[in-house]
Amino acid sequence: MDKQKTRDSVPSNLYTEEYFLTACEGYNEFVATEGEHLSRRLNAAFALAAVEPGMRVLDVGCGRGEILRHCARLGADAYGIDYAVVAVQLSRDVIENTTRAPGKTGVAQADAKKLPFPSAYFDRVLMFDVVEHLYPWELHEALLEIHRVLRPDGRFIVHTAPNAWYDKYAYPFVRAFRTLLGQGAQYPSNPRAFLVDVNQDVHVNEQSMVSLRRTLARAGFKSRVWLDSPPQGKQNNAMLDALRGAMFRWPPFRWFFEREVFAVATKR
Repeated sequence: MDKQKTRDSVPSNLYTEEYFLTACEGYNEFVATEGEHLSRRLNAAFALAAVEPGMRVLDVGCGRGEILRHCARLGADAYGIDYAVVAVQLSRDVIENTTRAPGKTGVAQADAKKLPFPSAYFDRVLMFDVVEHLYPWELHEALLEIHRVLRPDGRFIVHTAPNAWYDKYAYPFVRAFRTLLGQGAQYPSNPRAFLVDVNQDVHVNEQSMVSLRRTLARAGFKSRVWLDSPPQGKQNNAMLDALRGAMFRWPPFRWFFEREVFAVATKR
């Protein structure tokens, strides 16, 4: 079992500076504003945490560190961990350049499966765009650790993408439809390669709304889980817009076509 666990982990050296600055969610906003502004997706997830002055916040898989800056600006003490050396350095650079921040900040290289913090220590724990990078066994152990360090009245916020049901069921339909329109070259056969090619190497555990709720429950959480989708940003004809509207608004279609999974969880 130990050998299996050692083998089934994404190597940390795949998370390079280039990855964080050209492929990792929110990189456009980070590069343009040095983390002052969050992407639509990160902002939506962060708003769910309702961070307040005096709180202790843990960002699991802190990446570039912009979430730590925003927590500190709100007066919370924010701590980030990441197992990628590059991410730790990027986050430290952001922290050092943060001004007008009443909250304290800290970042360390650490394993999400062995969090270096006392039990019941944090008011909020954030896990944005990390779930899909952890094999199932890793995710379960990380969630047990998050459960341990979260206060009894604390809140755990999750964002992950893409929705596994989109990749498995909706994407083949979308790809076939776009191919008929002469746009097939933009839709590779492997959905993990869509938009961001490197995701073929680092995405190992996409979740659906159902599977994420079940995974959180196994780790001792009760949760509210839902789906959302990014704006398309494309000009379509009226028929395509109507079809897309139906697929993204009406159950059961939306369960397969919505691409992002959000969760707010508390300890049972």
